[in-house]
Amino acid sequence: MPDTTLTGDPSYHAPAEHGDDAAGYYTPGDPLFDTKAPQGPIDERWSTRKFDARLVNPANRRKLDIIIVGTGLAGGSAAATLGEAGYNVKAFCYQDSPRRAHSIAAQGGINAAKNYKEDGDSVHRLFYDTVKGGDYRSRESNVYRLAEVSTNIIDQCVAQGVPFAREYGGLLDNRSFGGVQVSRTFYARGQTGQQLLIGAYQAMERQVAAGTVTQYTRHEMLELIVVDGRARGIVARDLVTGEIETHLADVVVLASGGYGNVFYLSTNAMGSNVTATWRAHRKGAYMANPCYTQIHPTCIPVTGAHQSKLTLMSESLRNDGRIWVPKKKSDCDKDPRQIPEEDRDYYLERIYPSFGNLVPRDIASRAAKNVCDEGRGVGPEVEGVRRGVYLDFSAAIERLGADAVEEKYGNLFDMYARITGENPYEVPMRIYPAVHYVMGGLWVDYDLQATIPGLFVTGEANFSDHGANRLGASALMQGLADGYFVLPHTIRDYLADGPFEKVDEQHPAVLEARKSVEDRVAHFLSTNGTRSVDSYHRELGNIMWEYCGMERSEDGLKKAIDLIRGLRDDFWRNVKVLGTAESLNQSLEKAGRVADFFELGELMCIDALNRRESCGGHFRAESQTEDGEALRHDDQFAYVAAWEFVADSEPEGTSTGMGTPVLHKEDLIYTAIEMKQRSYK
Repeated sequence: MPDTTLTGDPSYHAPAEHGDDAAGYYTPGDPLFDTKAPQGPIDERWSTRKFDARLVNPANRRKLDIIIVGTGLAGGSAAATLGEAGYNVKAFCYQDSPRRAHSIAAQGGINAAKNYKEDGDSVHRLFYDTVKGGDYRSRESNVYRLAEVSTNIIDQCVAQGVPFAREYGGLLDNRSFGGVQVSRTFYARGQTGQQLLIGAYQAMERQVAAGTVTQYTRHEMLELIVVDGRARGIVARDLVTGEIETHLADVVVLASGGYGNVFYLSTNAMGSNVTATWRAHRKGAYMANPCYTQIHPTCIPVTGAHQSKLTLMSESLRNDGRIWVPKKKSDCDKDPRQIPEEDRDYYLERIYPSFGNLVPRDIASRAAKNVCDEGRGVGPEVEGVRRGVYLDFSAAIERLGADAVEEKYGNLFDMYARITGENPYEVPMRIYPAVHYVMGGLWVDYDLQATIPGLFVTGEANFSDHGANRLGASALMQGLADGYFVLPHTIRDYLADGPFEKVDEQHPAVLEARKSVEDRVAHFLSTNGTRSVDSYHRELGNIMWEYCGMERSEDGLKKAIDLIRGLRDDFWRNVKVLGTAESLNQSLEKAGRVADFFELGELMCIDALNRRESCGGHFRAESQTEDGEALRHDDQFAYVAAWEFVADSEPEGTSTGMGTPVLHKEDLIYTAIEMKQRSYK
């Protein structure tokens, strides 16, 4: 069924009934404009920008230093490409090897508009699906560029030896993901992220051997160094020795991933954090759309309060698995194999017949929550509620055979069996939504440069491409697009002004940044309170999930802000961090990360409170259609919310450190696509 346009739909245009819910929580600021975005036909904008960007001759590249924080797909591919170009690159990661970056956890695939299936795909269709999937809250120029370079990514990775799945005849295979009606997702069984990361890692290690890339493992960035208004370096802590180090460069690139761990329970790696981007935010980089959080519908359900990590089951499973719950509450504790077909509610197929089980993640997640809230959830009760729905492969096994299903999804089935103790070939999997990805991040212009000159941000750390909801298999696409094909072209326009004057390590701005890190470390180790860092993190996560999770409301968000502020004040006074600063100290690492999560959590709630509409992963209870779908208000909220940090007037360490933020709005203007109400029915 085609989308319903807004024309003639007064209920869809209806403004919010109340004023600004977030009045008093922020200060309005000046409008924001992306001055780097080219004009003209959308299919010519990227070519125009590449041509207009100034060049750096090879001799000057050898004189320019680049710091890259993060070595996942976005950071690793950027380090490899910029090193190959001849720049001097320093690459930092907190893991013991770049191969352990969280990109490795991506399972299902990577999108590209190759149209190998001849099913109507194109660059324009990938562009359209991505803007629509993001509920018309992304920039059209950025998304079109992403779709345009997607085709190059596959060729690059195949040349690197990435073992994509192939059809019997040897051609690369594709499968479908949520929010689309074509097959454009390239995959390597359920190990796509791992295989792509190995490809980027090998390319980067080649440059390490060539001497253009210097690798710093087990190093965590704790502060951004800004000199004369420009990003010129970082302060990092050696996580093994505890040494505080200063690293200077001509430009800094943040590729440090997302901040989903603000919720404590998420599918993110335990070490994933917001500190690198939040430290930049505190120095002047705007944070854009922080409330846009993606809840993934295909995760193994929570089993109890003991958990500190959730496990993602790939969205690719929704290609062949059918999602259902019992029609009757009385059947919820039965063996699913004993529930006859006529007593099963395949609710996604019923509500969304056009897309069925392949609706976008935000829609599938809310639908799962709704049926569980009705009392039709399955699996063991946790705190008196069954939070699970079935993902059933019995029909696929009957149609294709168990061997064919195992060939496509075998490692995912094995992982599920090891975690749950259940055999998914015999008993339907149980899944439930969980925090997975964040569409918000540091604001960047078309060149991927933040509001601090000389600071570039790639991958999940920036906000630029996914709007209010990311389609499945697009994270890997964006990470590699930014690292291999976008940043290397745009960063040279900035570096063309080099070589720059060297910064001395005794420069006041450098010393100030270093001292701020040392003071934070000293504070955490000297507080000697009574509560562990993990206890604060868990409580913060509970607040965020309850009031800023799958559904938000004015009253709930205001309550969350009050709770976060009170808990944060207690954290600064009463946290207990054992150990010393001169050694491996994971409790100290966590303390700094959780301190930043507190400030981020408050800003997320303020952003969600300000946006009194529902769009994509941001669902306000006050703004929904009669049948419970997200209801946008384009007349009021068709903008990027870019937040400027304002410091508290009191010294950090004795207070929150965070004052009233300033909101800058960047209007979203569409010239190549029409804004419509999303429909997947």
